[in-house]
Amino acid sequence: MQDLDEFTVTEAALAQMAKTPDPRLKEIMDAAVRHLHAFAREVRLTPAEWLTGIQFLTAVGQACTPFRQEFILLADVLGVSALVNAMHDKKARELGTQSSLLGPFYREGAPELPRGASIVAKPSVPEIVIYGRITNNQGAPIPNALVQVWQTSEHGLYDLQAENAAEVMDLRANFRADADGHYHFRTVRPLGYSIPMDGPVGEMVRQQNRHGFRPSHIHFLIGCEGYRELVTALYFADDEHIDSDTVFGVSGSLVVNAKEDPDSPIPGLKAVRYDFRLAHAEAGDTGRVGADPSKLMKAAE
Repeated sequence: MQDLDEFTVTEAALAQMAKTPDPRLKEIMDAAVRHLHAFAREVRLTPAEWLTGIQFLTAVGQACTPFRQEFILLADVLGVSALVNAMHDKKARELGTQSSLLGPFYREGAPELPRGASIVAKPSVPEIVIYGRITNNQGAPIPNALVQVWQTSEHGLYDLQAENAAEVMDLRANFRADADGHYHFRTVRPLGYSIPMDGPVGEMVRQQNRHGFRPSHIHFLIGCEGYRELVTALYFADDEHIDSDTVFGVSGSLVVNAKEDPDSPIPGLKAVRYDFRLAHAEAGDTGRVGADPSKLMKAAE
């Protein structure tokens, strides 16, 4: 028997896990234990503070529902999602359009609409057009690419935030690029919004004296057989929080403006043109960091 102290307990914990048969699991858990123990030593964590942390993580889990993913939100506001995205992009054999965050409001099963359709059931402001082309990095078109889009309304809310979220599917849709890689659809200019502040993550953000806002943006998830799935978003340049996104999702190459455009496929509406480039994929490659909240709940059952 060994009497353990604040340093030897780390080695004892690692020794007990030494026979983990999955080498990747062993690598991850060894690092997690080393860093968690080092964190506790660095801040001189007290028992009361440790219990407060446990209570916080418990509350984060309890806030998760099939329509709300508080843990993804936590990862987003701490910059972990952006970090994982950046590391994932770095190891790709080639890069296409800059990636961004999937976020906690992605939802599978959106309707597939014809090109040019509106994704908004009842717009209360003038619509805009989003259009462009899906190509590879050499500029060749990618026919029939699947373009999934979702966003907030002009009032700053996602359909998943509605009281009857299970019955509502709005402000999101799927489209197919044509034979030359072209896509286009109508929507409204989304309103920048605060992340949900009524849960434990929101309370943490308030205690950190952060504004909690995301700039106006539209999410895209674009894929085609043989290409690396692209998770990204387009951000509107004139939003007041464009330089201080609370989840660190904005990149300069993704900033756009809606303007008069004589080349728009739908005349008379302001338009955003953006051409997306997909990188060739290796086996099992994906750019997705996040998931449909309902899928994560099912996986945990």
